[in-house]
Amino acid sequence: MRSRSESSWVTRNVVGMTITSFCADVGYEMVGAVLPGFLAAIGLPAAALGWIEGTADAASSFLKLASGWYGERVGRRKPIVALGYFLTGTMLALFAIATSWPLILAGRVAAWFGKGIRGPLRDAMLAESTPPEARGRVFGMHRAGDTAGAVAGPLLGAYLLARLPRPNAAAPFRTIFLISLIPGLLAFASMVLLVKERPAAGRRARRFWSSVRELPRPYFRFLTGVALFGAGDFAPTLLVMAAAQLLAPKYGLVRSGEIAALFYVLRNAAEAAASYPAGALGDRMNKSALLAAGYVLGGCTALWAAALFAYGITGIAAIGGMFALGGIYAGVQDALEGAIPADMAAGQDRGTAYGVMGAVNGFGDLFASAMVGTLWTLVSPAVAFVSAAALMAAGGALVYLRTSIAPNHTAP
Repeated sequence: MRSRSESSWVTRNVVGMTITSFCADVGYEMVGAVLPGFLAAIGLPAAALGWIEGTADAASSFLKLASGWYGERVGRRKPIVALGYFLTGTMLALFAIATSWPLILAGRVAAWFGKGIRGPLRDAMLAESTPPEARGRVFGMHRAGDTAGAVAGPLLGAYLLARLPRPNAAAPFRTIFLISLIPGLLAFASMVLLVKERPAAGRRARRFWSSVRELPRPYFRFLTGVALFGAGDFAPTLLVMAAAQLLAPKYGLVRSGEIAALFYVLRNAAEAAASYPAGALGDRMNKSALLAAGYVLGGCTALWAAALFAYGITGIAAIGGMFALGGIYAGVQDALEGAIPADMAAGQDRGTAYGVMGAVNGFGDLFASAMVGTLWTLVSPAVAFVSAAALMAAGGALVYLRTSIAPNHTAP
């Protein structure tokens, strides 16, 4: 007979946070899918996209590092999470008035400020809303809902891009940026109205670095592999730019942007399909081994991108296969990286553990996106993606060799 905890893991908070993430992803993934085309329309190179994405992720990482600890200190997480969703849902609309990279960078950094302060606390709330034996499934379900929004958003972006008036090349993109406000504000509303929090007493005497130092030593060993993988894990918008660039000679600027946005939908659909099975499988086997396999798939995705450029391959099936594999590895990564910190850190320390994880990922994203964008512009896209692949595969090997998470148990 199934236990009560086993049968009741789909709680109100799990459903509420899944809906919130769905709406948020509709908004900012709609923007992300068309952003490379917008940058091309206003004349910015791949290096600009790499540095914009990387800088925004780095700024977000600082906040992730502190927000988990701060939420534990004051005993309230939900208000900070709600503020984060509000900022993410509104600041990308600044792109609608941008004519060069500074305002795009400002909007991205402001939006990712919100993403940084909300992420660790939301994950800690999610971990505490379900029994440990179902944690992989909960994070898998949440990431699947999150990624379903990342399917709907680019689909909507591609649909609007094909049908909005085009008085000039940039006009339909600007309209899409404004429309993204609607799902962004719905995400904020659903977090406020659907998710409940029972305030804790807080630990106001708790010092930041003390909280970090007291995390389990195996967790830091795990993070070394995460960091190495992250140094190659570039922003997926660079894959969108890759598809658009490969297809532009044949289809033209706007049409190639539409097709690239649809490839992004394929990637996100594959991620949504992989997230829950990966989380459920992680509940039954060594989570770190499964995560390492996902990291290696990430390296294979980057190698695939390098091969497309090296051999001048522009077939729809070949490019689509790269995006599908990219979605599968991202689904494994998101589900397992969400579940493992909760297994390795207990109680209120989970917020800090998620914050440190977010910081490590953020610094990796800065390096990876900037590296790929810069090597792409200065050397070649093939060299850029091969470099990323080597780092991602090495991170997978390190996680496999240095970490072991038994199913449904806390790490020693």
